Amino acid sequence: MDDKDLLDRLRVSGDPDLSSHDPSETFGWERDEAEAMFADELAELIELQEKLFAAKSASLLVVLQAMDAAGKDSTIRAVMSGLNPAGVDVQPFGVPTEEESGHDYLWRVHAHAPEDGYITVFNRSHYEDVLVVRVKSFAPEKVWKRRYEHIRNFEQMLVDEGTHVVKIFLNVSKDKQKERFEERLERPDKRWKFRAGDLDDRALWDEYMDAYTEAMQKTSTDDAPWYVVPADRKWARNVCIARILRHHLERIDPKYPEPDAEIDFDDITVT
Repeated sequence: MDDKDLLDRLRVSGDPDLSSHDPSETFGWERDEAEAMFADELAELIELQEKLFAAKSASLLVVLQAMDAAGKDSTIRAVMSGLNPAGVDVQPFGVPTEEESGHDYLWRVHAHAPEDGYITVFNRSHYEDVLVVRVKSFAPEKVWKRRYEHIRNFEQMLVDEGTHVVKIFLNVSKDKQKERFEERLERPDKRWKFRAGDLDDRALWDEYMDAYTEAMQKTSTDDAPWYVVPADRKWARNVCIARILRHHLERIDPKYPEPDAEIDFDDITVT
């Protein structure tokens, strides 16, 4: 499957209809094949990120959203681990602090938008304010409904100012989430990840799927697209995400800056 076909299958256009996206999809790849493909993709990403960091003329914002245990942290480790850490910022968003709650809901998010030359990853994001806020009735419908337009305008402003925006929904199945929760309970080194509220959110699975569906339908645009990535198999997930990021970095098309014209490099001797 070539890049265009894969991206077309992953990209949200109109109603995403999550029931038609198989969380265990492998696109015909075998695991060994996918891992080799991912290694090649990562090599491409490393070179593109180096140019992006050197040029400092644009930036990339990656928004990661998912249900619990879908693999947001492992995605970040796998895909970002080979990049220059000086040019990557990972920003998690949890429950708003008292100070954050005293401002508009985009205030804390805007402060972490990437500067030129950087890739910033949002581990959860401003979308929580049309997801958990909706599902758990933290705000009335008339409040969270109008936020879709706010979000579209906010993301378009970032794009207009030089930040490329890509949004990824890690699509995990309910069965795979159960398996990963059970692993967390059984392994002492994983128990710290388990929250009492995880099961409460799991009981609201259908409500969350409805909220994700509408959020993606309302906010996926040409300049700030959503992608639905199958997340049951990490090795397939990694290839998909690496290809998405490569595509968007290639659209930026970063170039190394021209060397200082006043320096005659042929005459320089390092002693």
